[in-house]
Amino acid sequence: MWLWIGFFLLIGLLLALDLGVLNKKSHVISAREALKWTALWVSLSLLFSVFVYYAYDRGWVESHLTGGKAVVTYLTGYLVEQSLSLDNIFVIALIFSYFRVPDAFQHRVLFWGILGAVIFRGMMIGFGIALIHRFDWMMYVFGVLLLYSAYKMLTAGESVHPSKNSVIRLLKRFFPITKKYEGQRFFVRRRNFEKRKSVLVATPLFVALIMVETTDIMFAFDSIPAIF
Repeated sequence: MWLWIGFFLLIGLLLALDLGVLNKKSHVISAREALKWTALWVSLSLLFSVFVYYAYDRGWVESHLTGGKAVVTYLTGYLVEQSLSLDNIFVIALIFSYFRVPDAFQHRVLFWGILGAVIFRGMMIGFGIALIHRFDWMMYVFGVLLLYSAYKMLTAGESVHPSKNSVIRLLKRFFPITKKYEGQRFFVRRRNFEKRKSVLVATPLFVALIMVETTDIMFAFDSIPAIF
């Protein structure tokens, strides 16, 4: 239990460091800076395999896996997720291009969008593990999902334009949306003269955020079964 508490505290600390300290002020991230931070996070991910080894080898985690096998499993899952995330990159780039998200605000959208998607992925993984432990045949179901995903990738036509996305149409039913960006804010208040009160209005930055998050969740249905 304490091991998991420490793990989640570490993740929370790294996230707070990323948004609250390193990127507290919105700025344009250069290619050099992006490569530097990518190298840092990848290095930390690979360094985590050392902890995985000792956690399993010394019995800190209850499992039949040895330290070596646990590291191989971890690195395999990491590489699979990295390879499957390439599709996400291209789709997110399309979203940023369509909504003309200013370069200085793209990190903010990515951070909050992917953070929400990570939480959802964690819930899906926990649910998937529970199903596998309860029903052995669920592995075959996940296999069918992977085959179906591969079929869709081979037979897919042109990508759906963001303006035709049902998420945007649904969002417009709940919030009016401004035509221009309001700095790095997701919401602003506007005076409604008919209702004689201020109303909450979403900005295009919030629409881009929802698009990024829902896109990552959709891709999760392909990548998570691959991990199992």
